[in-house]
Amino acid sequence: MRRRAALLLLLAACTRDQAASDATRPIEMLVPTDAETLDPRYATDAVALRTTRLLHAGLVRLDPSTLEPRPYLARSWEWDEGRLRVRLREARFHSGAPFGARDVAATIAAFQSPAVGSRHARVVEPIDRVTIEDERTVLVSLKHPHATLLTDLEIPILRADEAAGPPRGDGSLDGLGPFMVARREEGAIVLAPAKDGALPAPAHGVTIRTVHDENARALRMHAGRADLVVNGFSPTLLPSFTKTRGIDVVARPGANLTYLLVNHESGLGANEKVRRALAAGIDRARIAATLFAGHATAASTLLPPTHWAHTPAAAIAFDRDGVRAELGAAGVPLPLRLTLLTSTDRLRNTIARQLAQDFAPLGIELEVVPLELGTMLARLNAGDFELAMLQMPEVTEPNVLRFFLHSSNVPPAGANRGRVRDPAIDRLLDQAAAKNDPTERRALYADLERTIAARASLIPLWHEDQIAVTSARAAGFQPSAEGRWLDLARLP
Repeated sequence: MRRRAALLLLLAACTRDQAASDATRPIEMLVPTDAETLDPRYATDAVALRTTRLLHAGLVRLDPSTLEPRPYLARSWEWDEGRLRVRLREARFHSGAPFGARDVAATIAAFQSPAVGSRHARVVEPIDRVTIEDERTVLVSLKHPHATLLTDLEIPILRADEAAGPPRGDGSLDGLGPFMVARREEGAIVLAPAKDGALPAPAHGVTIRTVHDENARALRMHAGRADLVVNGFSPTLLPSFTKTRGIDVVARPGANLTYLLVNHESGLGANEKVRRALAAGIDRARIAATLFAGHATAASTLLPPTHWAHTPAAAIAFDRDGVRAELGAAGVPLPLRLTLLTSTDRLRNTIARQLAQDFAPLGIELEVVPLELGTMLARLNAGDFELAMLQMPEVTEPNVLRFFLHSSNVPPAGANRGRVRDPAIDRLLDQAAAKNDPTERRALYADLERTIAARASLIPLWHEDQIAVTSARAAGFQPSAEGRWLDLARLP
């Protein structure tokens, strides 16, 4: 009896120790690749960008659903004859140093400086100067009208005396975000809650661990050795988690776009009727429901439905008879033979081969060519392609469409790899970029969507969900529409 009581006491103690351990240990988050750098001036890969937004804060942050700019380090703002006056909150850097107007001016100057060489210099290029009106107010003047200024002010604010310093990829730059780097080791970044910063101190630290293999990530989640994976599993693996006690799958519509790119300078892609036939031959809804297991939304527009600038537009619907009619009107000999470039990702390959299978009975033969990303981008930039399946991973600001569609952005100047040269599209993009009023901008982007849909200048396919697989410890976490991780800061 005494032995049994002792055993029960031991088990109870172990349970208490485990509960205490669970309450205090960091949230274990798994990612598929390492962050290249933790210096926000140079971070461009997805893991680095999302990690630096945990360490640093901007004047604004984006609404997690609509992506509208909201105050963060800014307390408020107002337009004054084409200039933006920003009033600042009181806050302290992780070191305890006070945050003020000097830090804002120095950060923007550093991001602009050729000597610093920030990879995000283009974001602040339209800013002419930042005037410090007082310790809590700055006036941002522009070189020319620039509608995206508020969204651009999401860039992380650095301490004035560090903003133009040498690169510090270890994450040691003083920050204003909810976390700070405790240490960086091979394959892991360990973050500690920051007592100072723009948000209240989080309840937990976070370990961001790199696990390259998808199956290995799944095994860690099932074994209780990880708490969170965001967009780290293919749709075919997700059902296994819904059957596991203590694991949840949380999804929200994503602010991204997968699209079919057509080379407008190739013989067939230059024919609008051929482009319209391609758009009509894709059963987006079926692919979203089957190959994405329902975790995608068929796209009728470039901007996702939850985006603040979204307006429903009549895209070219799936219509087999419409394909045949457009091809007949185009006067092209059948079968039409085209090459489709895609990445080597297994899911993208499956989708591309499904498209080829669906097009075949309609008189369109697709040859699917999987390529490593670097090789594919080189061919796209050189114009050496007919069709390609690509993704815009973060459609946060509608002006990003300018980079992909304006005639001034044909490579090497930008990412208009389809070589779209359309005066009507250019005019609408220029007008929208010069307006500050959201209602006016929304109307212009609606006209743009209708123009693109009618001419099949770029063919939208679907918007993929942001999907988080969580343990009980990370229950309640939701990724933002663009897939960022700031929700980690509010976990209980």
